[in-house]
Amino acid sequence: MDAEEGPQALCDLCLTQVCRSLDALCSKRADGSLCLSWAPLFPQEMADQLLQKMATKGILNDMTVGIFRNCKELRLRRATIRRCPVSAEAFRLALCPHRLQELDASWVSGDLTGANMVSGLASNLECRSSLQKLSLNGLHLDCQSLSEDEGVRVGFSSLRGLRTLNLANTDLTDAVLEDICTLPRLESLDISCTSVTKLTALAECKNTLRSLIAHRLRLLDMSSARLLFVLNQLHALRHMDFSDDHFSLEDSDGSDGDETVRQLLEGSPQVLPSLISLDVSGRKKITEAAVRAFVEARSGLVFLGLVATGVSSCDVLSSQKDLKVTGEANENQVCEALRRYRDRECFIREALVHLYNLTTDTDKPRPDTLKLVLSAMQSHPASPHVHLVATACVFNLTTQDMAEAMPVSLLSFTVTQLLNAMKTFPKHQQVQKNCLLALCSDYILQDVPFDKYLAATLVINWLSSHEDPTLQRMAVAIISFLVAKLSTEETAKLSKDAFIMKQLLAIVQQKAMVGVVDTTLKFALSALWNLTDEMPTAARNFIECHGLELYEEVLESYYSESSVQQKVLGLLNNIAEVEELQADLMEEDLLEHILSLLQDSHMEVGVRYFAGGILAQLTSRPEAWTLDNELRTTILNQLHASIVTWTQLEREMVSYRSFRPFCPLLQTCQPSGVQMWAVWAIHLVCSQNTSNYSSMLEQEGVTELLKALTAHPDTHSDVKGLSDSILSMVECCQNQLGPQSS
Repeated sequence: MDAEEGPQALCDLCLTQVCRSLDALCSKRADGSLCLSWAPLFPQEMADQLLQKMATKGILNDMTVGIFRNCKELRLRRATIRRCPVSAEAFRLALCPHRLQELDASWVSGDLTGANMVSGLASNLECRSSLQKLSLNGLHLDCQSLSEDEGVRVGFSSLRGLRTLNLANTDLTDAVLEDICTLPRLESLDISCTSVTKLTALAECKNTLRSLIAHRLRLLDMSSARLLFVLNQLHALRHMDFSDDHFSLEDSDGSDGDETVRQLLEGSPQVLPSLISLDVSGRKKITEAAVRAFVEARSGLVFLGLVATGVSSCDVLSSQKDLKVTGEANENQVCEALRRYRDRECFIREALVHLYNLTTDTDKPRPDTLKLVLSAMQSHPASPHVHLVATACVFNLTTQDMAEAMPVSLLSFTVTQLLNAMKTFPKHQQVQKNCLLALCSDYILQDVPFDKYLAATLVINWLSSHEDPTLQRMAVAIISFLVAKLSTEETAKLSKDAFIMKQLLAIVQQKAMVGVVDTTLKFALSALWNLTDEMPTAARNFIECHGLELYEEVLESYYSESSVQQKVLGLLNNIAEVEELQADLMEEDLLEHILSLLQDSHMEVGVRYFAGGILAQLTSRPEAWTLDNELRTTILNQLHASIVTWTQLEREMVSYRSFRPFCPLLQTCQPSGVQMWAVWAIHLVCSQNTSNYSSMLEQEGVTELLKALTAHPDTHSDVKGLSDSILSMVECCQNQLGPQSS
């Protein structure tokens, strides 16, 4: 994961484009695999990069890997098909003909086995000597299939050039290990989490083996004396990992291994004389005295793994300037563990727990530490244990002002990982809570780009089954903010879901029943208001979910709360703008109540403004008016009389996505009260943000309507005055911007 700021490399952009355009660049063979229609001679490294890009983007499969059957133009040397669905036949045809030096086929899905790979690679005589590095981590080896091929034994030993072999998490057997140890150049071997019972065969490669990784050998059946006898022969060994999973209670209890480690630490430096790196994390029976003796006896030591041993705070470790240690004693040890054990859940969990404790009261930005936490989440996407602690660490590392000191791209990636966690663990309450806590940041919500639609849906789904007041307030605050940030298309998509409307209305009702005025109520009202803004479907859902009846009650019971009144009236304004829904608002008691708000000189202008908007929309269509005409006349008179008394507001009270709902109100045939409300509204937002709204007025034809109003002889002077003022602002803004080229 690279979350650094800066542009992508040109090569990377080009390869990404090739991946996107494979269908257009290729033809299909009879078997369905792709073949490049025309291919230049790729620089060799670029062929490797293309294969890796296809693998990381998840588009490498039996069909697409077919382009690499062309070995002349696309020459592979370092190939990766990690976690890709590639079959044995596709592998044989596309990869085996290349003169490979390295191959990473870890966790490949499908029917491809280790035996398929070894026999396929061995069938290429060049590969037998050229292949130096092979990783089959997590694969089924199918060892019994490694048999004679035309009288020649086909096994790992046939790949004579191998220097590095990773068989961790495989069904490796003692017999196959014996075959492997006959490789003449073998330098690095990983047999972690396999079923081997004996390590005796390692003596065969005692002069070449420099690195042995033997983490969690569950079935190892050797006495400590026998183990030490074998290890004592590995004169070239520089790195040994003999760590164990301290969470595991299955199979062997690991006591022989623990005793071997104890004796190794306390023993003579003549055992494994070349050793500069030792990992014994998770091993019991280790004492500080043994660690001190080992470190003091080996001056060339550069690494010591001590996670979950209880001795990482040994005083001798801090005095060794060049010695790197994984453990729990300080943040350096913990971060070293997160770096080194990316694929080992047991140690990642341990390190994250200690990191959480170390960062609970931190106020210093740590972007590098945050990257390590995110890497752990990426490496263990299905582990609730990792995500439980990792999301808590993310919260610690992004609170207060720390987020603002991080690269925006890193925070964007952080939010993506939090959303993945919410999606993956919908019923894990603490993971969800941690994610909400981390997301509820003004800076992250305001300035960091991420999938706000996905975030809104995930938070709303969480809200449906939780009523914890603190978390509910956070969730509703997040939803309210996200809804306001969605595109018109995303809002439309979200607003079609009546479930969302019901969740938010339930919160409003819950608060209204006890007469509470708090931020949760206000955020819920804001979210509903934004959801229905120029969204007829959402407005209809609101009515069908009995929102109108609830809002009528809220209007009356929160008469003195102007902030609540504004949000309620703002939503009713959205409904009034939809012609086919206006009939639902034709209730005499409701309109008389709204009229009383318009007329009340003690009410804030914001409340009177939204009350006026509802009344202006409903009275603008006499053909749709179904109530007493005398009430309509009163409303029209009071609209004009009230608006002329309003003072201009300094603060921004409302913003508009478009002025389309105003166009019917600006017709010259409309009563002056209706026109007056529309021009006052436009004048308000234009005076506060002229540059934003002047172009909108031009594009939507509103300036032409205003000019028609000012020119019409019957237009009231109050309406003319405001219209002229708006047109002057628009003209002034255009003059400042200069001529615009289309």
